[in-house]
Amino acid sequence: MPRIASIETGFYRIPLPEALTDSMHGEMRAFELNTVRIRDADGAEGTGYTYTVGRNGAAVDAVLSREFPEIITGEDPDGIERLWHKAWWALHYGGRGGPTILALSAVDMALWDLKARRARLPLWNLLGGYDPKVPAYAGGIDLDLPLDALLKQTDGNLAKGFRAIKMKVGRKRLAEDVARVAAMRAHLGEGFPLMADANMKWTVDEAIRAARALAPHDLTWIEEPTIPDDPAGHARILREGGLPVAAGENLRTLWDFKQYIATDAVSYPEPDVTNCGGVTPFMKIAHLAEAFNLPVTSHGAHDVTVHLLAACPNRSYLEAHGFGLERYIAEPLRIEEGFAIAPNRPGHGIAFDWESLARLKA
Repeated sequence: MPRIASIETGFYRIPLPEALTDSMHGEMRAFELNTVRIRDADGAEGTGYTYTVGRNGAAVDAVLSREFPEIITGEDPDGIERLWHKAWWALHYGGRGGPTILALSAVDMALWDLKARRARLPLWNLLGGYDPKVPAYAGGIDLDLPLDALLKQTDGNLAKGFRAIKMKVGRKRLAEDVARVAAMRAHLGEGFPLMADANMKWTVDEAIRAARALAPHDLTWIEEPTIPDDPAGHARILREGGLPVAAGENLRTLWDFKQYIATDAVSYPEPDVTNCGGVTPFMKIAHLAEAFNLPVTSHGAHDVTVHLLAACPNRSYLEAHGFGLERYIAEPLRIEEGFAIAPNRPGHGIAFDWESLARLKA
């Protein structure tokens, strides 16, 4: 078996076509992209990536470029589980979360891409294969959009083939959130899947009040109603608020998800493959949710995550995220009548335009 021969990292600042806003991160005009390319001695290559909302990407880059070559160079790239644990424990004392887990996520993704490419299989097939058609929603980062612009954005997403929509909530006055959700419900019609994302804005009591106020508008879920450090609070919101709860994009480990799932604190576990440790723990989280009869959704990195949910019998919706790579990859995610289609190209099938990215080097 060829060994890992080299690791190449990249760090880029990707401008957004328009400023995006949510309740806690504020205005975002760019996001940071960290990439890693792992090559074996035969010249086969796997690619992984992670991202930030605009800061700390340099710290992720430092972990990728300074730590991982020593940890995995010369190793068997097919031993992904063993390499994951080797890196986890090598970096544990100064890591366990933050930039370290984002870096590990990118490396793990690259190893799975390499393995699937060597097997000449699409990643979703290598991971077990369930159904390459995955229900998808358009995730708007649109808290400060005027209502007419919000509805216009929604019409654009419907024209692209989406049949589920997520909008932001968490404005200064709850009445404003309720009015916007009511307008969106009227615009989409009864029964159309609609989610609302608060991005950790509220206290537990505020979230319960908000959930009760929004419940008449038939939301599929309320997302991240309070801080991720409070699973007991999420359990109260779910129990007393009257709406399903999605959470997990800010959880960083399988064990974080265990705390939420085992304590009835989440209806839709929502891992992000770029920050939960990679493909390896993402699939474990999905199977843990399955054991508790819960549907799993996703956050971010839709071009990769479509493969992961396509391998899960308990998948619900794939998020098509506002931080898209469409301008920098050869074949962006395909949406058809509400479904994202996992490609049949070997690996995860993402081919970066490295020349264009080079002009955005951070």
